[in-house]
Amino acid sequence: MIEVLTVDDEPLALRQLEVYIRKIPFFHLVASCLSAKEAWKVLEEQKVDVMFCDINMPDINGLDFVKTLVSPPVIVFTTAYSEYAVEGYQVNALDYLLKPFSLDDFQRVATKVKKLCDMKNGANGTRQPNDTDPTTEGIGRKGDFFVRSDHKIIKIPVADVAYVEGMSEYLKIHFRDEQKPVVILMSMKTMEDQLPGNFMRIHRSYLINLHCITEMNKNRVFLGKDISLPIGDVYRDKLFEYVNDRALGKR
Repeated sequence: MIEVLTVDDEPLALRQLEVYIRKIPFFHLVASCLSAKEAWKVLEEQKVDVMFCDINMPDINGLDFVKTLVSPPVIVFTTAYSEYAVEGYQVNALDYLLKPFSLDDFQRVATKVKKLCDMKNGANGTRQPNDTDPTTEGIGRKGDFFVRSDHKIIKIPVADVAYVEGMSEYLKIHFRDEQKPVVILMSMKTMEDQLPGNFMRIHRSYLINLHCITEMNKNRVFLGKDISLPIGDVYRDKLFEYVNDRALGKR
């Protein structure tokens, strides 16, 4: 599924986008936001593959908003003003939908989005990271990565990480053993994108190594005897799907 975020200060426009998104089988709506501020928070906390973003918004226009993003998703601008089209392409937008646009227009853009996402995800034969393969973009072939902390560059083996805790704009990396946690300046989303498939977000503030789970219930995950972490409502279904797929004696 392609994770979709919509941004528009007009509620009716957001509702129309939601209707169209439901008609695209490979789209999943992550959130609908009435402002760039709301959207920025979602982008920090959740995986987003494509953002349909209005341009003429009161707090900050869509063009300026996209320019603030360090690692923006695929961008499709939606606006009633055709004069913004050229500027939209200058910030590497994939496409531009002029309001009012039809379902056919939206489906055309959705197809372009899918093709681009397939290319990015290696759908044409590129080797994909998985639970048993720690090799991924940003991670070394031996499953190591480097971070800057306290004016030092520290090498961290991926397999040693138990979980990552978000603290505003900082992250605290916790380890399986009693090694002292490492604090770095980075967003949770950036870390999530860099780690391999055996890591999963279970809460807005927690990203865990799934191999470290020893027990869980509806609301909490236990990593060993002493670590208990909350499960956020947004992330519960995905976590339980992962566990159920690996459960013996399914009913």
